[in-house]
Amino acid sequence: MLKLIDSVLWATATVLMVYSGIYFTFKLKFVQFNFKEMIKNILKKGNNIITPFESLMMVLGGRIGVGSIAGIALAIYLGGIGTIFWIWVIGFISCANAFAETILGVKYKEKDGDITKGGPSYYLKNGLNKKKLGIIYAVIIVISQIFGFLGIQANTITKAITNYININPIIIGFIIMIISYIIFNKGTKKLFNISSKLVPIMTLIYIVASLIIIINNSNLIPNLFYNIIKEAFNFKAFGWGFLSCLIIGVQRGIFSNEAGLGTGAIAAAVIDDMPASQGYVQMIGIYITTFLVCTATALVILTANIDIQEINNGIEMTQNAFIYHLGSLGNIIVIISIILFAFSTILAGYYDTESNLKFLIKINNKKILILKIIICLILFISSVISATLIWNFVNILTSILAIINIYAIMKLKKDILRENRRYNEVVK
Repeated sequence: MLKLIDSVLWATATVLMVYSGIYFTFKLKFVQFNFKEMIKNILKKGNNIITPFESLMMVLGGRIGVGSIAGIALAIYLGGIGTIFWIWVIGFISCANAFAETILGVKYKEKDGDITKGGPSYYLKNGLNKKKLGIIYAVIIVISQIFGFLGIQANTITKAITNYININPIIIGFIIMIISYIIFNKGTKKLFNISSKLVPIMTLIYIVASLIIIINNSNLIPNLFYNIIKEAFNFKAFGWGFLSCLIIGVQRGIFSNEAGLGTGAIAAAVIDDMPASQGYVQMIGIYITTFLVCTATALVILTANIDIQEINNGIEMTQNAFIYHLGSLGNIIVIISIILFAFSTILAGYYDTESNLKFLIKINNKKILILKIIICLILFISSVISATLIWNFVNILTSILAIINIYAIMKLKKDILRENRRYNEVVK
């Protein structure tokens, strides 16, 4: 029954996200290609508290999670190499959704002490006058982050380490819990500041290592790209073969970049700037996640001489591929990358949770402390339990978030187009 519900919800979410992405791509005149504005806006200083770069790094920390490593490996295992093509397609389309939801997040934000807070819950309430739907979205974010996304990160860190090092998972879970609690206690500004340092370092380490492997196997790359595109349109397998390739590719693409879910608009709303300006900034994150990190992971796996069908664990598959190419150094790089990627996602997930909890209830320091303790305990527990149940739970909630968010941005499409025109008038 759960599988049926999951399939129906994901089919609905996929259709809506693709439709809205194509709609805004044309209405915004292929805004995805305006790299000049993306670069110009990322270099702005922003307000005195949090810069556009720090905001992007916080959002990017959430986007570049284990889905960019384990998720891509799993996509290849389940749907074949053709799934990579559909991940690229949804990445391109998702840019328009990211631009749209960021505009609304900034436009309908609210004051939160020295900074601002926003996201789908806020533009559902302030833009659409749908406070009840905003409450539903906020509740799902809080539940899915605490009991799903954050737990998956802790579980993946544990698996990555215990796959190759004989250590008790309880010890790893305890360390994750303590480090997370210390960072959470630093405050919002420090969260963004840590992300702005952590995310570039972790991305650079992973991309450089992957690039070395790709260059060393450059003779295989042209044929790989040919096969990726060929398998994406393998109509001889029309029916479940073709459809599974398409659906899995789209689903994993959405998981890896999160555009269309509305989560990226939450951290983007801290910036005091024109809404469209932040829209350009946040599109950079989609390109980095999809076309750099995810593609690098796929090419490393596909150039390795390993039997993909014998491994059904995404992390193990990626680790084996790096070990094949770089020996024990490859394993160290993957473990470090997974730890950094997962921790950056934990930081972003915590901020999203706190922001949406503030939407639901009046929150004081005591309640924030309780939230931190609960999240840290969940991180500990998730380190030592099976991730299968967590993934099934997250799948369903993610599709609901997508459906609600796409409904909101389509209903508020006039605001998005108006803000884009206003930006163009000001900059020109």
